[in-house]
Amino acid sequence: MALERLPTGAPTIGLGLAAVGRPGYINLGRASDLPGDRSVPELARRTSELLDAAYAAGVRYVDTARSYGRAEEFLAAWLRERTPSDVVVGSKWGYTYTAGWRTDAAVHETKDHSLATFTRQLAETRQLLGDRLDLYQIHSLTPDSPALADAALHRALADLRDSGVTVGFSTSGPRQADTVDAALEIEVGGRPLFGSVQSTWNPLEPSAGPALARARSRGCRVIVKEAMANGRLAAAAAPEAVAAVASGSDSTPDAVALAAALAQPWADVVLSGAATVAQLRSNLAARTLTPATTELAALSELAEPPAAYWHHRAALPWA
Repeated sequence: MALERLPTGAPTIGLGLAAVGRPGYINLGRASDLPGDRSVPELARRTSELLDAAYAAGVRYVDTARSYGRAEEFLAAWLRERTPSDVVVGSKWGYTYTAGWRTDAAVHETKDHSLATFTRQLAETRQLLGDRLDLYQIHSLTPDSPALADAALHRALADLRDSGVTVGFSTSGPRQADTVDAALEIEVGGRPLFGSVQSTWNPLEPSAGPALARARSRGCRVIVKEAMANGRLAAAAAPEAVAAVASGSDSTPDAVALAAALAQPWADVVLSGAATVAQLRSNLAARTLTPATTELAALSELAEPPAAYWHHRAALPWA
């Protein structure tokens, strides 16, 4: 399984490219994160700068997706130029980027979990990343996705799995736990189809935790996304409880949020979605933080009902 190239033992931080592969995203603070010039060359340069800084700091997992604008293209160029043999690359299929490099587009991406979309997008990803693709995930699987019951799609995914690429899925929405449990039951050729799961987990939305523990116990690698809740747990937006832990540990709210995810016993990789090198370095400080049990308990009091959390997330503006 390709993800086995990642170190085992203590969880690690990976770099996600959602915030720099396209000009618009839903993270808070975009106006200060990115320059006024969000041209393709500028974001390509920013992506390369982040990848250089991440690699120098020991980051070895990079997360991208077909719908992250030109993130796969930017990553592919960096891989060709730097030729790092030890970087593990994960991408996702199932959403198509439709914003036309605009921040004010009416629709930024469209979702389709059909076999036809998988076939088309795998070819697109392969054209860019070639044999550097280690993990390919269904993007934002939910309980109502046809991908959970499409036997033809399962066979195609199993062919990819059998070729040496880990097949996984990411989840979103208030029923992440139901999605994880349903996906874990899918087998093809007498073997589990999925070798990894990527879910949202943070102190505001920890509901997937028990299901992720079950996934890990069954051999899936677990990747945490949105550990900072799209900026709601970072900088001035951070709740008082997070800011208090940060102050007490001479750290920053973003590092505290990431450290809380790293402290989960089922986590393998926790993604940083940094848009600047300064943010990345602040995020990476989480690796040296070990929140006390009492601090983790205080953070757990921040949990929102999943439906409320995802309603709030859906209302975040693209900017």
